[in-house]
Amino acid sequence: MVPFTGLGLHNGFRGNQWLINRIKIFNEFVLPSILAQGNDFTVWFCWRPEEEFNSLVVEFQTTLDSIEGLNTIHTFGGIPFWDDKYDDETASERLLRTLQISLPSLREVVKEDYVLLTIQPSDDMYLSTGATELKNTFEKLLVDNPENTRISVGWRLGYIMNYQTKEIAEYSTHGWKSDTISTYHTDTIPPFFTIGFPKDIFLDPIKHYRHIGPYKSHEYIADHTDYHTIQGRGFIVGCHGENISTTYNHRYKGKVLSREEAEVILVKTGNLLSEPLKIKPSFRLKARSFVNKIPGRDILKKLYYLLPGKYRLI
Repeated sequence: MVPFTGLGLHNGFRGNQWLINRIKIFNEFVLPSILAQGNDFTVWFCWRPEEEFNSLVVEFQTTLDSIEGLNTIHTFGGIPFWDDKYDDETASERLLRTLQISLPSLREVVKEDYVLLTIQPSDDMYLSTGATELKNTFEKLLVDNPENTRISVGWRLGYIMNYQTKEIAEYSTHGWKSDTISTYHTDTIPPFFTIGFPKDIFLDPIKHYRHIGPYKSHEYIADHTDYHTIQGRGFIVGCHGENISTTYNHRYKGKVLSREEAEVILVKTGNLLSEPLKIKPSFRLKARSFVNKIPGRDILKKLYYLLPGKYRLI
């Protein structure tokens, strides 16, 4: 499940140039990583209703349809998980409405009796073994305890990558240390997990809503499901300059990989031959970059975020 537009402030959309950049990032980096995992799954793209007739999205759909072996479906009811940028009542209403609009469209692609729903951010990646590891882990857990229908599985360790330079570093939410540096962070769950559903629960909006908690942020998935951690590093956080909250110099960033080590990871995401990312900055990115470079920027930032979205064009 790829949440593309509709998540967060400004109605989850920051202009067509922003969308052009996100589609470019997906095509050049994320898509190869999805194809590297095989084709025994469906990629569910989630959009706002406004994108159904956006020419950029229509062209994107056509491009994806031309790729042999790639199974896709697009829904235009919003993002089907809790959006913590809204108050509880509004977030609950938005989530239920999205499930009611979107889930009926998935009946045609849900063939099995048990569904694995994996969050696939539109600018992040999983390694080539991701889909297989997830399926094998769920199969074992269900064999061991077939009555446990509320299972979630994910990785806590991964990598972080600068798409503009292809530099890669280790990424950890619960601390790392080297010979010269020791850093410890909150032991949290990153948004790279899969939730299991019996088919009838997955396709029913109310049952689906209750099955996921709903969890109000990825950190809390273990409060609502039986969460299991897959050992090793399984994902890559992608940084490209247009990120809303994550930069390459993130506090969870650890050891930078050597060139040889980075090439191994690039092979595992199908990105060894990908060119470093070059995108035309959106208005939002230009404005943020300008504010970050001038004296007194903290005050200006506060004023900047007080402006109505229509004046910020983001």
